[in-house]
Amino acid sequence: MRRVAFSGDTERGGIAVMVALLMVVLLGFAAISIDVARLYSERGQLQNGADSVALMLGQKCAKNLNDVDCSDTLASPVVLARTLANANAVDGQSNVKAIVLDKANRKATVTTSAKASGGALNSVPDLFARALGFSNSEVTATSNVQWGTPSKGTVIVPLAIAECKFSPDPSFVQVLNMNAGGCSGIPGGFGWITDPNGADSACSVVISAGASNNPGIWFSSDTGASRPSVCSPGDISALNDQTVLLPLYAVATGTGSGGKYYIKGFAAFHVTGYRFSSDTWNSSGLANKSLRGYFVKFVSLSQALELGSTADYGASVVRLTIGVP
Repeated sequence: MRRVAFSGDTERGGIAVMVALLMVVLLGFAAISIDVARLYSERGQLQNGADSVALMLGQKCAKNLNDVDCSDTLASPVVLARTLANANAVDGQSNVKAIVLDKANRKATVTTSAKASGGALNSVPDLFARALGFSNSEVTATSNVQWGTPSKGTVIVPLAIAECKFSPDPSFVQVLNMNAGGCSGIPGGFGWITDPNGADSACSVVISAGASNNPGIWFSSDTGASRPSVCSPGDISALNDQTVLLPLYAVATGTGSGGKYYIKGFAAFHVTGYRFSSDTWNSSGLANKSLRGYFVKFVSLSQALELGSTADYGASVVRLTIGVP
């Protein structure tokens, strides 16, 4: 009986086929683990860049719609947008693919995309996926921003200014008096306010502004010459030479502790002096119950302020939004 002989070449051929198949699998895993990780990293960098550009755009447009950087053109004026996008890329390279700006509705959408040496525009070159027939992967990120006037927020002191005293000219320094200088039936240029629900427990107070038929925006008055009892000397001195967001009242009703203020909106006021019975600072020439300063443009990114559509007194809120604004 003859013995059947097996050829070693046959075994080597089978092993070669198996190795080739395993290499395809290994390259597939490498493409998933390395190339996909690179894509996630790239997209994270692009998202940071898109957010930075969107916030910059919102701040510029909120302050001045005619600012050169409040633009959706991708030509030379948008140098700052490209600089911010590149600053958020590890390799310093990215592309501002598109800016969609809607000034009328105060919103914008920014799209950034990849930019890599050796890769197609808006894409990054694949490393291991090339062996599977892929050369580049497109990577983009989008950020949406809105800006507008604040409708609700926390102010550091419970103080409101008469709306008729608002002036957008920062060179116009005003002296406001609590008991005089009001207009259209409003008694005085400013006043202390209290929570109408009696919930005062700190000097700061949450203020809502809006339509006068909303009972939530009427606040009780505190006619005292001194700071409110919930405020400390430190709370008042925090105003010294600072720009603070303060509510503006358009209507005042009643008298004394029974009076109420209707809050119409918010404005930024830079304090240059004050004289109250309990506290004074830079008060030369000021009578008692007086506040001195000027109004300025103010743009905030604070999450503590709610974005709304109240009257515009130069104070703005900029907010990133999810999805299409």
